[in-house]
Amino acid sequence: MIVRTGRGTTQQRRRRQLASRNASFHEAGFTGALLAPLKLVFALTLTFVGITLVAWIVDWTFVFKVWPDGIDRLKSILAADLTRALDLAEWQGGVPSAVTGTANFLYALVFRFTGIHDMGMRFAEGAALSIPDTIVRNTYVANRDAIEVAMIGTQLLGVRLATLAMMVALLALIYLVSAADGLTQRAIRRTSGGRESASLYHRAKHLQVALIAIGLLTGLLWPATLDVRWIGLPLAATLGVLTRLQWTYYKKHL
Repeated sequence: MIVRTGRGTTQQRRRRQLASRNASFHEAGFTGALLAPLKLVFALTLTFVGITLVAWIVDWTFVFKVWPDGIDRLKSILAADLTRALDLAEWQGGVPSAVTGTANFLYALVFRFTGIHDMGMRFAEGAALSIPDTIVRNTYVANRDAIEVAMIGTQLLGVRLATLAMMVALLALIYLVSAADGLTQRAIRRTSGGRESASLYHRAKHLQVALIAIGLLTGLLWPATLDVRWIGLPLAATLGVLTRLQWTYYKKHL
């Protein structure tokens, strides 16, 4: 007869717990890898919806409360920004149709795919409607001005998004050059036995994210005609300084 000691039972229990933890870890890693693209798409969708809603609120506020000429001012801003974006795209050697394509895509995504555009066209025909459609038409007509402002604001948002996208190449170049210079300074500091500063590293890294977010929101939501160079060039210069500072004070041993 074999008698199992308490020690042997405890060791077996620990082995089973360890095996269960390893299996759970691998399952969690596999599940996380599968869900990562979905999480990214969900986050981008929420960001787009949030920025669009904020843009509409800004447009509604200025059209109905601030600007004396109302929606005509918003139309003139759209025309001016579109002309400037097309000129910038042509100057960079890009495709000007990408600007109008982005604006039309956002408009189609928000108003055509949801049926709001077709609904407005159908209501404008004045054909006989059922009682539910009549209620919807009355609601649409009562809020027609706000809907029109949202339509123009969505197109303006697409134009500005395409314009800011033209600055990505410049920002990427500035980041790479500044990072290379910062890593060179890090190598010099490492060989000379200089001190590292984790606080400066983390502050510079966090300030970069905040700076890019503020620059993008300003470029997308500014309630006036906007030349992207007034945002892109100061943003690129500040980003270069912060990037160099970040990689200069990166930890000495990778």
